[in-house]
Amino acid sequence: MSVALAVIDASVGETPAETNLRRELDADVTVYKISEGQRPPPMAAAAWQFDGVVISGSQTSVYDDYDWIHEATEWVRRVHRAGIPVLGICWGHQLLAQALGGRVVDMGTHELGYEQIVRLGADPLFEGIPATFTSFETHTDRVAELPSDAVALARNEYGIQAFRLDHTYGVQFHPEYDRETAVWVTESKDLPDDRRRSVLDGITDESVEAARQSTQLFDNFRRLVETRRPVQQP
Repeated sequence: MSVALAVIDASVGETPAETNLRRELDADVTVYKISEGQRPPPMAAAAWQFDGVVISGSQTSVYDDYDWIHEATEWVRRVHRAGIPVLGICWGHQLLAQALGGRVVDMGTHELGYEQIVRLGADPLFEGIPATFTSFETHTDRVAELPSDAVALARNEYGIQAFRLDHTYGVQFHPEYDRETAVWVTESKDLPDDRRRSVLDGITDESVEAARQSTQLFDNFRRLVETRRPVQQP
């Protein structure tokens, strides 16, 4: 039986977010573009048929004063309390941290490009991924404080790169990015020419191939979802 995932697309406007996640998630995926008013069903609704949730990146900050962000915050709190596995990516990672009691701040700089990330111990989400791995980054905010009882799973020089709180996971990096997305994101940024060129020069065959290792995270999350799904009675 296929895993059913609700994908919360928090990106604004025309982006590759949905395409990338549909490509990487081996599941029955339903996408809700929350920045455009598409709301996922409440937990108690008959329409709730999901085994897990994945939350995308966004061009906004999780502390921005938008109704849809406030609504998403309350929604993920209810999902977490219900025991549904959740994976947040970049903005989604920050939203989960903030919603569950952590703190997100402006870094004052932009982590952009293929970066090295170091795992902190073992966790099923990172099974098969090296202790030091590569993935694409694009963010100017960071999780400064984790929620109470959350465990940091990875970090680099910019700070926390992954965490777990029970069945809820956040990753700051973008394991779903392909080469085309990395180029598109870099070219869309308001950057000095030399910084943009430096990041584009780093989008090489070697870095793209190295980053493929982090896509294992999606299969690992699916397996985590499967282990929490109620056993179907005959």
